[in-house]
Amino acid sequence: MLMRTDPFRELDRMAQQLMGPGTWSRPSAMAMDAYREGDEFVVVFDLPGVSADAIDIDVERNMLTVRAERRPVAKGHDVQMELSERPLGVFSRQIVLADTLDTERIQADYDAGVLTLRIPIAERAKPRKISIGSEFDRKEISG
Repeated sequence: MLMRTDPFRELDRMAQQLMGPGTWSRPSAMAMDAYREGDEFVVVFDLPGVSADAIDIDVERNMLTVRAERRPVAKGHDVQMELSERPLGVFSRQIVLADTLDTERIQADYDAGVLTLRIPIAERAKPRKISIGSEFDRKEISG
């Protein structure tokens, strides 16, 4: 079995606990994957425990901004928290998109705590064949 270890994971978790939750002025980062699939660029964000109405996606020129807020779950007045490791607060990520992407047709889906953005490759950026003319194709017009 292959296991990936991250020696800084515990240090990151402790730093986040000391600094407190992310705020609108100082949001925490969110995990992300990005890849190309056919004629689309796909960006996937992990946002477990975030409701869809707490996610904000903006595109200005070539800057994509995703912001989300994980709010505390309402608890009764007789509940005593024993352990709280799930981070609350604001999460944000900004990505500079290439000019070859069609930002007018971005599709967003949110399912099971995963936000998936599909950004089509612009037509002008897709590979195309260029035909080569020959001398035999030229016609002389006489008048």
